[in-house]
Amino acid sequence: MTSAPSITRRPYIPGNGSVGEQIPGVRPDRRRELLLWWREIDRVLLLLIAVLALCGVVAVGLASPASARRLSTDTVQLSDWHFFELHLGWLAMGICVLLGTSMLPLQNARRIAILMAGGMLAALVLVPLIGVERNGAVRWLYVGTTVQPSEFLKPAFAVTLAWILSWKQRDPSLPVIGVSSALLGVIVLLLMMQPNLGEAILFAGCWFVLVLLAGLPLKRVGMLVGGGATMIGLAYAFYDNARNRIDSFFGGGTAFDHVDLARRTLMGGGWTGKGPWLGTEKMRLPEAHTDYILSVVGEELGLLVLGLLVLLYLAIVLRVAVRLLNEERLFIVLSASGLIALFGGQAFINILVNLQLFPSKGMTLPMISYGGSSLIAQCFTIGLLLAITRRNPYLARDAYDFGGTQTGKGRS
Repeated sequence: MTSAPSITRRPYIPGNGSVGEQIPGVRPDRRRELLLWWREIDRVLLLLIAVLALCGVVAVGLASPASARRLSTDTVQLSDWHFFELHLGWLAMGICVLLGTSMLPLQNARRIAILMAGGMLAALVLVPLIGVERNGAVRWLYVGTTVQPSEFLKPAFAVTLAWILSWKQRDPSLPVIGVSSALLGVIVLLLMMQPNLGEAILFAGCWFVLVLLAGLPLKRVGMLVGGGATMIGLAYAFYDNARNRIDSFFGGGTAFDHVDLARRTLMGGGWTGKGPWLGTEKMRLPEAHTDYILSVVGEELGLLVLGLLVLLYLAIVLRVAVRLLNEERLFIVLSASGLIALFGGQAFINILVNLQLFPSKGMTLPMISYGGSSLIAQCFTIGLLLAITRRNPYLARDAYDFGGTQTGKGRS
């Protein structure tokens, strides 16, 4: 009879800022919680996100004059720094959301995500009825400010989906694939009514990643791929929004097409760029501070900087993947994978759109584009990711066995 695997504990030797020391202005209990949070948090991921957010501040500063002048009228003249100043306010709120969410215990983070999924799904039902229209799409609700429910539904959906799929560990006979598929179908239907094909694809991609990680048989994977191709064909045949975007993409666009303008703006600066606030193509670019902010960065800072930005996104995704390599709890593996798939997938699509390698989807570049509900939702996504991947660094644990056998003990 083999004994249970042992857990190696390394002694923790308090130093500066230890539990026994006082931090001015912070209660002892709260101070202890902060120290515990700092030891358990993925500080490398937090640093990468901080760098990305700083890059976003610079990018919005570059794009703000173009959008402010484009949206100014004879009666309302916007300052060149209008969107930059607003972005700083949204980012400050987002940082509070990110840090506050990252301090949640695992169980509370899961409960909040599930409750938010229910609330945002209900809000999504209301969008076609009382939503705010912009550029021919109805995707927002006005609640003192405009809020896009689908943005907040994305991280909540990833965690809720992971929770549903993890049921199979308790009872393999539960129809977790059917339940998750039904939830996805409802969300996709509501998004197509807006219309919002890009978000629908992102939700479907997240679902596909998680059901694969949950152990979906290869035969059913092939069926899903075939079903996805069929759905795209049906969307092209019967969904005008999808057909127009696909035709525009394969037709190469026109001189006034958003995607073509974005590509020419991005390439206009060459390898090193024209210099900050010296770009000219950006002045004709719609949504320069949101959907096409990457093109503004390319024109003014150059393709080399864009390459570094892409590497930063890859580093964030890879950091989460490395963090999960020795994680043994299925719910944590699935939820963290879903959150980073949404974050990285949105960035990947936005980059491809700006390079004219993908049809326009109306998606922002995470943590880079101008703030609002999108930035707050992205900060909530990262906060959930940090909360879910918190780990006691003084417990050695065995690697996750994807074959089904799990050893070691993790955070409860």
